[in-house]
Amino acid sequence: MLVSDKKYETNHLYFDKSSFKTANIKLEEDILTLVKPSKCLKNDVMDYRREHLEFGESSIYGCAGLIYYTNFEEWLRETNSIVSKKLTREGVNATTLFTIRKSDHKLIGSIQLRHSLTNELIQYGGQIGYGIRPNERGKGYATKQLALMLSYARAKKINKVMIMCEKNNIASANTILHNGGVLEQECYYSYTGQMIQKYWIYL
Repeated sequence: MLVSDKKYETNHLYFDKSSFKTANIKLEEDILTLVKPSKCLKNDVMDYRREHLEFGESSIYGCAGLIYYTNFEEWLRETNSIVSKKLTREGVNATTLFTIRKSDHKLIGSIQLRHSLTNELIQYGGQIGYGIRPNERGKGYATKQLALMLSYARAKKINKVMIMCEKNNIASANTILHNGGVLEQECYYSYTGQMIQKYWIYL
């Protein structure tokens, strides 16, 4: 069930326990919330970006190229525009959400749903990208975050999504599998020199 939390008005979206239709998902003490990007999150988002950079990471997954922006307002305009008004560089519309831990309102992760697939995305990229901030990894948050986005996609009448990860990224593969992912194929992607796994999740 999609619910609106008055604390964040319409920018704050979460799903209660009954929305977790995917098998093998456990809600423990940490309840996570999906949040639309907004001005009130500026400090949290830029701190999220800073943490990735301090860990020496060159990519932040699932947040519309945040790592390339030093100006939050510019990033926010671009991110909001690709929901419906403008296409991403892959030629699709996309929704970007942040994941907040309700107990302390900390920004835990980011996740993006591409509303459709192109031939390019079928070859590499898939339909959902996600990441967890470095200091919060290894706690099962990625699995819960993906489950929330799958509920969001289901509410948008999307009946299946393609997700990809590099074969050596065991943590990401487990996140997909715990959410019902079915491995379609493995293939070599010459641009990165890595084996890629392609999964479908049926909603």
